[in-house]
Amino acid sequence: MGQFLWFVIVALFVFWLLGLLFKIGGGLIHIILVIAGIIFIFQLLTGRRSR
Repeated sequence: MGQFLWFVIVALFVFWLLGLLFKIGGGLIHIILVIAGIIFIFQLLTGRRSR
């Protein structure tokens, strides 16, 4: 699950950058990126890491 989360975070970051550069995708990508960031921070703080 941890590798999948990293994949999602990297993919969203790339899509977010493309959205900034080409003015596409607007608010949806920003909202999803914020949610993914919150989940990532929550996992870091709780110390739950699946290997």
